[in-house]
Amino acid sequence: MSSTLPILETDSVPAGTGERCSPHATPGILDVPIEALRGWLAERNHPPMRINQIRKQILANRATTFEDMSDLPKGLRADLAGTHRVFSMSVERHFAASDDTHKLVLRLADGRMIEAVLIQDDGRATACISTQVGCGMGCVFCASGLNGVVRNLTAGEMVEQLVLLRNLTDANSTNPERAQRLTHIVVMGMGEPLANLDNLLDALAVAGDKNGLGIGARHVTISTVGLPAKIRKLAESGKQYHLAVSLHAPNDELRTRIVPTNDKVGMDAILAAADEFYEKTGRQVTYEYVVLGGLNDQATHARQLAGLLHGRRSHVNLIPWNAVEGLPFKRPAEADLQYLIDTLRRSGISVKVRKRKGSEIDAACGQLRRQAEAALGGERSQ
Repeated sequence: MSSTLPILETDSVPAGTGERCSPHATPGILDVPIEALRGWLAERNHPPMRINQIRKQILANRATTFEDMSDLPKGLRADLAGTHRVFSMSVERHFAASDDTHKLVLRLADGRMIEAVLIQDDGRATACISTQVGCGMGCVFCASGLNGVVRNLTAGEMVEQLVLLRNLTDANSTNPERAQRLTHIVVMGMGEPLANLDNLLDALAVAGDKNGLGIGARHVTISTVGLPAKIRKLAESGKQYHLAVSLHAPNDELRTRIVPTNDKVGMDAILAAADEFYEKTGRQVTYEYVVLGGLNDQATHARQLAGLLHGRRSHVNLIPWNAVEGLPFKRPAEADLQYLIDTLRRSGISVKVRKRKGSEIDAACGQLRRQAEAALGGERSQ
């Protein structure tokens, strides 16, 4: 059974209240440029060293209010509380599944909502974060893009997601099966990550810094529907991030039906960019394939996919479709899924079926956000 739980005591709208907040005049501290914060401190006769103290309290010490920052002078804590927020977003809903997966529906300062997920398994704690409010890619099976894209998230909003999820891990656990911090990041939540690449790279720089969250680049996977120019830009960043391409079909005709933006790009261009990513970084590319019963899981699709990826240094993640209310697709038959697996393996292609986590809390991206928005819309109309 899922449950609604409180997460943080902050100066934001309490989780689960259903109240709609207006845009905040006070910014989240992680979204304030360093130079601006340095100037703000100087105006109040505080040394610039306070910047590192403030950020360390949030990023390392799990402070959720300025009052928690006991190494800061009391007057500074009061000034900060009057002009800034620790978190610009608030927890609208918090669901926990029996497999220790947590899903947060987060309300942003402008009242929009996003989702973030914590997946815990075998001593790992993986944060799945969003990069946009909604999504403009229009994948026909995905709840995130049903209403299109609203805006990009800021770097600070992405870091806040990581911090809120990290704060759910048990820092005092002595159980080796439970992680005490975030160990991995997958950028597979709402939105097209490469459409917001600059802000994402800024956020990941904070996540990877030893004074930030200390998550190495090799523990970060960035997903994309396939934007060739941005794939190349990511490769040129010099970081050892993993790339996951959401393929979902073995030919252009079918992929355009499933991923409408493919019509403007084409699989050849996407695969060529992915090949260049591998050549430049040495990082094996993962191809994500949501398996839709009767649509992209037949024998001819299996053979086409094997032919498409044969000889490429790649791995395939098969993702049996999770039902989304209002969408007409179905899970694949076990025999069709197994044939797909066997065909890929006979061609020498590494393949894995993604384990379903958090199914009891509708952990497929976008589902809970839509439910929360619908519920609040009903409350406001009463």
